[in-house]
Amino acid sequence: MSVAFVFPGQGAQSVGMGRALADAFPEARAAFEEADAALGEPLSRLCFEGPEADLVRTANTQPAVLTTDVAAWRAVRAQTGIVPALVAGHSLGEYAALVASGAIDFGAAVRLTRIRGQAMQEAVPEGEGAMAAVLGLDPDAVRAICEEAAQGRVVSPANFNAPGQIVIAGHADAVARASELIRARKGKAIPLKVSAPFHCALMQPAADVVAKALEGVAVETPKVPVVANVDAQPNTDASRIKDLLVRQVASPVRWEESVRRMVEEGVRTFVELGPGTVLAGLVKRIDKSAKVVSVSDPAGVAAAAAA
Repeated sequence: MSVAFVFPGQGAQSVGMGRALADAFPEARAAFEEADAALGEPLSRLCFEGPEADLVRTANTQPAVLTTDVAAWRAVRAQTGIVPALVAGHSLGEYAALVASGAIDFGAAVRLTRIRGQAMQEAVPEGEGAMAAVLGLDPDAVRAICEEAAQGRVVSPANFNAPGQIVIAGHADAVARASELIRARKGKAIPLKVSAPFHCALMQPAADVVAKALEGVAVETPKVPVVANVDAQPNTDASRIKDLLVRQVASPVRWEESVRRMVEEGVRTFVELGPGTVLAGLVKRIDKSAKVVSVSDPAGVAAAAAA
């Protein structure tokens, strides 16, 4: 029975994440030590102890979640020997998937996600952008509403997460107009507490920064196919990886399609590696028959071993 490893992204973070894994497994502890060395600062302490106000800063959140994802993956790899058929990550989580596939060095990924986080935070002045979760409408309806609400501004789908759960992003005024239209058409629009409007055209300056940062990064052929956010297709072509990561910054995350593609490829068990259980919930909404295990602590590692 095929297994996929999936990695959460920004929004999954919480103070204390990874600490139990680091205490229990030397492989996980080494990931945090390597991240500290890569950044020249105690990222591990921020993960384990906070403060939350610093952890939720995008420039810190992204390398912190990446490191916790990789720590969970290393613990599972060491304790279970599971070899996944496919790997994928939600937004930032795609960097952890690429590390797990052998395509990108972990230290390089830590530094890249610090740069990516800073660039995404700085792409739009605070307060000018917004995001909202849309419940109860299909993708075509959400796209049409965004086009109607734009009025020369930016608003578009940013995450296709699961059936009936889409996130929109763009200029704050356009997101507000779209939210009003969504409610008028019997959907729900819930404002999200985010520091920037991710995965929309306003992120193009950040995509340009990521492109520059990737120039000096070595990319190897993935040992396991990585299902990319941009096109929801498994990729083993090293020459495409940088372009996929650059495009990802300002393009929607096609998570529902990604999970469905993995199911088509024969995946029946999804192992979520990293903080929280967000992806487990999304996978179950997408395919109720899928088996899902979340690994954020030693109990999760044991559950993965038994899966």
